[in-house]
Amino acid sequence: MFHIIWSIIVGFVVGLIARWIVPGAEHMGFIMTTAVGVVGSVVGGFIGTLFKKPEPGQKFHTAGFLMSILGAVILVYLLRYIQI
Repeated sequence: MFHIIWSIIVGFVVGLIARWIVPGAEHMGFIMTTAVGVVGSVVGGFIGTLFKKPEPGQKFHTAGFLMSILGAVILVYLLRYIQI
């Protein structure tokens, strides 16, 4: 249960960072920002683990976090492209 709550919190932070990086106004609410962050985290985390596997017992994976932000930025651009 705590894993789901933690995913939502990290997803919201990643979504905020992605919206801050992408120029222009994004008309997304809390739920859409969180969804973009969570999906970006899943995609980016998967890509990050392809490059470097986390050490056993490691709580924080830097490559996964950076790739989560990159995945969310790409998703924000895709959403902007689809909405136009």
